[in-house]
Amino acid sequence: MTERRSPVSAVSAKIVTSGEVSVTVADIAVYPVTEFFESTMESKMAQPTVIRLHANDDVLIATRQLLPGTAIDSEKVSVRDLIPPGHKMAAHDIKAGVPVRRYNQIIGFAKADIAAGQHVHTHNLGMGEFERDYCIGQDVHELQKVAKPAMFMGYKRSNGKVGTRNYIALISSVNCSATVTRAIARHFTPDRLEAFPNVDGVMALPQPFGCGFNVNGETMHIMRRTMAGFARHPNFAGVVFVGLGCEQNQIEPLIEIIGRHEPDMLQQVVMQVEGGTAAAIRKGISLVEKMLPRANRYTREEVSVSNLIVGLECGGSDGYSGITANPALGGASDLLVAHGATTVLSETPEIYGAEHLLTRRARTLEIAQKLIDRIAWWKDYCARTGGEFNNNPSVGNKAGGLTTILEKSLGAVAKGGTSALNGVYLYAEPVDIKGFVFMDTPGYDPVTATGQAAGGAQIICFTTGRGSAFGCPGVPTLKLASNNALYERMRDDMDINCGDLIDGTPMSEISQRIFDAIVRHASGEKTRSEVLGYGNDEFVPWQVGAVM
Repeated sequence: MTERRSPVSAVSAKIVTSGEVSVTVADIAVYPVTEFFESTMESKMAQPTVIRLHANDDVLIATRQLLPGTAIDSEKVSVRDLIPPGHKMAAHDIKAGVPVRRYNQIIGFAKADIAAGQHVHTHNLGMGEFERDYCIGQDVHELQKVAKPAMFMGYKRSNGKVGTRNYIALISSVNCSATVTRAIARHFTPDRLEAFPNVDGVMALPQPFGCGFNVNGETMHIMRRTMAGFARHPNFAGVVFVGLGCEQNQIEPLIEIIGRHEPDMLQQVVMQVEGGTAAAIRKGISLVEKMLPRANRYTREEVSVSNLIVGLECGGSDGYSGITANPALGGASDLLVAHGATTVLSETPEIYGAEHLLTRRARTLEIAQKLIDRIAWWKDYCARTGGEFNNNPSVGNKAGGLTTILEKSLGAVAKGGTSALNGVYLYAEPVDIKGFVFMDTPGYDPVTATGQAAGGAQIICFTTGRGSAFGCPGVPTLKLASNNALYERMRDDMDINCGDLIDGTPMSEISQRIFDAIVRHASGEKTRSEVLGYGNDEFVPWQVGAVM
């Protein structure tokens, strides 16, 4: 086996089976752009019983349910407790109060003495404060660009952007207009759209706010930035804003923020001006009917993958996510960057404890400082609102084997691959830098994806170990399963299986699988979430302030 390591610090790993077979694996989770599990595939060996991610780790990861008394000979340890698949087992005796490592990184501190072979989870592992070495820029390296980027079939817009879909969107400025927004969209049934084969649909984007907060406050700025981002999004040929008329979130300031737009393809309906609900519905239908012929004139053309902005998202994670789906997506992220595209990592609460791995890749001190400042903002935000970072992992994450936010974060950052961090954006800010970037968002999936889409992402890759049900409105969302059992159980919801990495499929092959799927789905092939109808209820701008 020939190892291919990236120029950054490599993380070695050893896979151990109870039958004394072991192989060496490079750059797992934190730096995932390597041939992964090659020797497993070549030898056709059985699925390993446990995985050691680094020689310095204090825990082993079970790949199947382990019963008490099972001997892990190569680790010289016997299982003491029932260990569910994806969960952790102590590799050796651990004293109370000492840090516990996975990926050779601290994931928490022992709350009590832990004996070798015991289950390590929420009952005996907790949070603690420790210093992070930010080493700003130390691991920046340049990925070799491909000479001829891959192509996909997209919709070229007059502003130079490229869409992966061709929708007309109806966006409510306030909850009071949500019913009208939905009613207008419902009018455009498949039969009525049959004459416009190049239009993917008329999509309603209702939302529950628009009033109840300061017109000049942070929440209003975020809401308007989000709505403006969707109005400018290349996946929408036309947009109709639907308002009541007396809301705080007035439509006219939104139109000013949006600025230049294709003539006649940005319209508004105000219920109080039109004369009420029924009249506003009629007006909205009329406006969309006038937009449809123009939207239908767009056809797919061959364009470079360098036009893509791809959101990197994870939800409903488990103990395998940081070993399979997330690093495999990280490899795909590096492929995209090498082809000139942009990838966007988000979820600031889910990089907490691993932010030092991103600052090491920051291209400039300013970029690293922006990220550090966002972490500081979140600490203050949690203090003000009575929250804490470790409220995440969720119940489902913990059931899947993740114990602390530190552990979840270390797996989550793997989605960003190894390329240099070229920028840090506020929520829903337009992403205007090529390469790998970060956007400050919450960890709540609908809010995160809404922000990524508002920033310009035309496609989203969503890893899950639990089976999250989600699809971003108007933006094809690929679901990546972290384990085989999930993929088989929820095949109708999953687009790509990454769990076969444990069975010996090379990491590079799975990353290429993801890249190829991105190209296919960007070119028009429907994702599972699109087939199942997700998107109409997933437009969720971030509400950060008090609702009065």
